[in-house]
Amino acid sequence: TAAFLVGRYLARDWIAQKIAGNDKFSAIDEAVGQEGFKIVLLTRLSPVFPFNLLNYAYGLTGVSLKDYVLGSIGMIPGTVMYVYIGSLAGDLAMIGGGDAPTNPTFQWAIRIIGFIATVAITLFITNLAKKALAKSVSKETV
Repeated sequence: TAAFLVGRYLARDWIAQKIAGNDKFSAIDEAVGQEGFKIVLLTRLSPVFPFNLLNYAYGLTGVSLKDYVLGSIGMIPGTVMYVYIGSLAGDLAMIGGGDAPTNPTFQWAIRIIGFIATVAITLFITNLAKKALAKSVSKETV
């Protein structure tokens, strides 16, 4: 949120002067301003977009602070996946130390199924987000 606020209050006016008359940026700015929550949410779902850069970029657009903050919940699926992967790594370290679970085959089957499901859901959501974002931006720039 700090990067968003820096972009909004320290750089937006300067950037607006530099790109005055740029129809493409104006269309994107208008689309983000009108569909701020949706666009922020969709870009947060996709790991393709670097969050730090997006934070500043959204500050330069017309997206409201409320839409920016609420749309940032889109980071939750990816975060859950990374935490889950980290917990699997911790389990691997535990097994290597001799503290194996009582039924390792069942435990590993559950972990593998959970991992595959987490990755599949994340990829599915990412794909949906990319398609919806491309559709939204192309609709607004026409």
